[in-house]
Amino acid sequence: MLDSIINLKHRTLLTLIYSSGLRIGEALQLRITDIDSKRMLIHIKSAKGKKDRYTLLSPKFLGLLRLYYKTYKPKDYLFEGQSGGLYSASSAQNILKKAAKKANITKPITLHTLRHSFATHLLENGTDIRYIQTLLGHSNPKTTMIYTHVSETSIRNIKNPFDNL
Repeated sequence: MLDSIINLKHRTLLTLIYSSGLRIGEALQLRITDIDSKRMLIHIKSAKGKKDRYTLLSPKFLGLLRLYYKTYKPKDYLFEGQSGGLYSASSAQNILKKAAKKANITKPITLHTLRHSFATHLLENGTDIRYIQTLLGHSNPKTTMIYTHVSETSIRNIKNPFDNL
């Protein structure tokens, strides 16, 4: 779906949300100075619950982000509206709906689906749930546990301990 987005700003925004597991409000509040390419981290300030946290900055995404930055030259916020200031969440949602349609995705999808996908894919790749909890900024582990709805494929890949006896 992300590859189907031609507009650089739109692709960068949706890729950021997925590749870092951000809420839409967090993505739109990001400032240029919140990107730490030396440590490959993104600093999320005053997120839900007024907590700060760090999340991952993908090396592959960093290339896209640099291209976006050179093209759009944002002044303050990483994603700004046409007349400056914050980019709107409703515009971002419209971008997602169009991209999903173009990619023939028929299931209902929201921007938060990208965050869920980030967490689910980390879990399926073997990332410890406690690290996922930290990246998502959850204070309660139960909140993160919703991502443990693993796919049938993941279950089939579990080796039964009895087979080691």
